[in-house]
Amino acid sequence: MSFNQDFDQHGAWRKQFALRLRLLSEWLADHDLMDPGVRDRLEQLQAQVKNDKIMVAFVAEFSRGKSELINAVFFAGYGRRIMPASAGRTTMCPTELGFDAEVPPCLRLLPIETRLQPQSLLDWRNAPDKWERVDLDVNDPKQLAKAIQKVAEVRRVSKSEATALGFWHENVPEDNPLVGSDGLIEVPKWRHALINMAHPLLKQGLVILDTPGLNAIGAEPELTVSLLPQAHAVVFILAADTGVTKSDLAIWRQHLAVLGEHNGSRLVVLNKIDTMWDDLSTPEQVQLQIASQRSDSADILGLSTHQVLAVSAQKGLLAKVNGDDTLLDASNLMALEAALGEGLLGQRRRILRSVVASGIQSLRHETGRLVHTRLRDLVEQVQELEGLRGKNAGVIKQMRLRIEQEQADFDASGAKIQAVRSVHLRLLKDLFALLSSTHLKAEVSELARALKQPGIKLGVRRAYGQTFERLRADLERSHKLAGDIQLMLEGSFKGLNAEYGFSLQAPTPPQLTHYVRELDLIEKSHLQYLSLGNTLRLAQPDFAERLARALMSRLRGVYDTAVNEVELWNKSAASQLDAQLRERRRNFSRRIEAVSRIQQAAGGLDERIRELQSLQADLHSVEVKLSELTDHLLVAPEEEPASVASA
Repeated sequence: MSFNQDFDQHGAWRKQFALRLRLLSEWLADHDLMDPGVRDRLEQLQAQVKNDKIMVAFVAEFSRGKSELINAVFFAGYGRRIMPASAGRTTMCPTELGFDAEVPPCLRLLPIETRLQPQSLLDWRNAPDKWERVDLDVNDPKQLAKAIQKVAEVRRVSKSEATALGFWHENVPEDNPLVGSDGLIEVPKWRHALINMAHPLLKQGLVILDTPGLNAIGAEPELTVSLLPQAHAVVFILAADTGVTKSDLAIWRQHLAVLGEHNGSRLVVLNKIDTMWDDLSTPEQVQLQIASQRSDSADILGLSTHQVLAVSAQKGLLAKVNGDDTLLDASNLMALEAALGEGLLGQRRRILRSVVASGIQSLRHETGRLVHTRLRDLVEQVQELEGLRGKNAGVIKQMRLRIEQEQADFDASGAKIQAVRSVHLRLLKDLFALLSSTHLKAEVSELARALKQPGIKLGVRRAYGQTFERLRADLERSHKLAGDIQLMLEGSFKGLNAEYGFSLQAPTPPQLTHYVRELDLIEKSHLQYLSLGNTLRLAQPDFAERLARALMSRLRGVYDTAVNEVELWNKSAASQLDAQLRERRRNFSRRIEAVSRIQQAAGGLDERIRELQSLQADLHSVEVKLSELTDHLLVAPEEEPASVASA
């Protein structure tokens, strides 16, 4: 199965899930089961699946055929090249291809001069008026390709301007671009490009990141410390005839090797195998040469051979456009697509469905507790009314007085419940303070000062290590505090359950230690910039400033995600308590109403008991339907019978 087919299947599952989630939401609202905690859980599930993005990053030195590979895998359906893939340098700035329904089809370009200003790339994303915009006609492949050609545009600048922009380093001459006869230096015209188009794969959540070569990668820290680590798969392209060159190895070691533990989907592509097709060699000899290059490349990069694939992107694109199955088979492009589908999508599906399954189980438990509370109240009411059979008016009146007294006692006990809330909120305040952006900024301030000091950054590596030690300690403290809150909730809920007959259950606490692993990845991705080889680059104030901004932006993202998880946990606990308080108050009202009806009519007792028994039967049906609807949410399209999938 090709990558495109695999992605179609993944998209079908997401659409089916969204439809079934909407049906569940409507059903819960119709049956008065949509309390705030359940609503939050539904919204989280909806957002997780709707906004799930799968980013594939393509990384290579210049002229390795990277853009051509993107054309061959994703855009052959246009019958021509869409990404610029002519000889020489093509993609001069990092280019993201994705789809946002809120934005019309367009190419947005961030001027390279923004590097001279203090804002991070994340900040610039939130300032759309600062980008140059070119509208795209997705139904006109020629116009589309011409517009996207702008990502290859360059400017010629003086050495001083190139230095300020981060493309010229007097002390690292081997990284510098060539100087023209006019004394000017060629640099990218754009810092970053965003392409928004309704390509079928992009509409389903695929994001393609096309990166420039080594010089541009190193000059933009946010690319390597933020975008690449967030990619779900990285495809590293080499030339099949040369294998791993010195510059290829530099990119791998500095920017990609660190992703190994975090990113299981790393593929290396030996491109342009057609250059090795030789009329003077037999097909067997050619295959032996290719196999040797694969093995050697795998050894040098520390990978297994199955992670290194040999393809011809140009012949694969040509074969797809012309419908030439023989050439397509020879290009080996479909093997790459299969590896992307099985590795990338398979892994992503498993992660997403695991998260979704956990959320659905929590949703089922929260809603099930509410149904259980109502059922228990109905059973108690029936038993209470059954005890009135054959009793005189005086006994019935006494029962009403007793219920009213219970109601008054319950209302008076609000102070106890409020005390639980107060302790919970006080502890939460401490937890949110540890995870706040203010606290994060204070913890990183020492490192920021070390990076901003002029000249050689003595002691910056020590400040860096100490900063991450503090951040890890903060997260460990946060995790311990969350555990203390959980113990408090469990104890308080147990007491309230015993005293008031509630069925409160403390929700699963947030796993904040997970974010310690995120910190480890960020730390490793930055260490490359603190090495001896980067001492001179780090001495440049503008580069150090960009590095500090990139670090803060990435850390803020981790902390914001942790805060969101804590907030969902808090809402789940609070809404549970609110729901059972609300149900208990409704129960008192229903009991008093039932006794009043019995006092007014002799036949009211039997009629009310029958009504309650009917409500019990309805709630049992609700339990069954809830299980059925949530079970359907866990079914993948390939696991369904055809009749169910088409229904």
